[in-house]
Amino acid sequence: MNDETPVLDNHMHLDPDAARGMDAVDDFVHLGGTHLLVVNKPSWHLGVESTDPEDFRSVFETTLDIVADATERLPGRAWPILGVHPGLISRLIDDRGCSPDEAADLMQRVLEIAAEYVESGDALALKSGRPHYEVDDAVWGASNDVMKHAFELGADLDCAVQLHTEASEDLTEVADWAEARGLDPLHVVKHYASGRLAGPTPSVMCKKEWLETAAEHEAPFLMETDYVDDPDRLGAVMGPKTVPRRVRWLREEGYDEAIETAHVETPKRVYGIDTRRTLG
Repeated sequence: MNDETPVLDNHMHLDPDAARGMDAVDDFVHLGGTHLLVVNKPSWHLGVESTDPEDFRSVFETTLDIVADATERLPGRAWPILGVHPGLISRLIDDRGCSPDEAADLMQRVLEIAAEYVESGDALALKSGRPHYEVDDAVWGASNDVMKHAFELGADLDCAVQLHTEASEDLTEVADWAEARGLDPLHVVKHYASGRLAGPTPSVMCKKEWLETAAEHEAPFLMETDYVDDPDRLGAVMGPKTVPRRVRWLREEGYDEAIETAHVETPKRVYGIDTRRTLG
């Protein structure tokens, strides 16, 4: 890796207390990583089990703090992405006795609090989505309502929305929902994507075959690990060194244009961030 190559992990979680935290950031930097998008951990992983939307501010404040710490260690910087994990709807229904509509209303109100941080410039984008596991029609419909509300907020704020959804190579319907609410589908990012996706912008998990597909497709894409930073799930998903390692591999395979696409051009088009200017 040369010193002028930005290397962005588009979706990473960091825990300030229970897991590796800054040690994971140091591993990322040591291998050549420069920039991070840090997504708040699911609220229940940070001790918030509540039906009061205001209680979720602590999740966002914790994320802002750890992003500030990470930025001090990075050659570039980190940005926070704030919102609600779609799995929260099941916890609210199963553990808190909420109806699907009540759970959706709470999640929409939490998204509105997250939007305050974007509006103030403290956060970069919003996080939403729908369950990647089987749910009944009422929960599915309520989850889609939450996601559509995130699109409305994203359009109002002119910010991107990262999605956690089921595995799919075709989310054109979701992209259409965003566009109908005034949000360009380019600014809708499918977290944990494979190498090809119709509709939103794919944030490609760093499997070599998926990256190769994305690189040859010549469409906007991002790269991520979905590093979870959870001591109870050591080895889950991908480690913090993976994106820099895959950038080196892409370079060796001759995919220089794809590196520029994933780490400079797409971040600028989707989020409005300049990874080259913020490097060093």
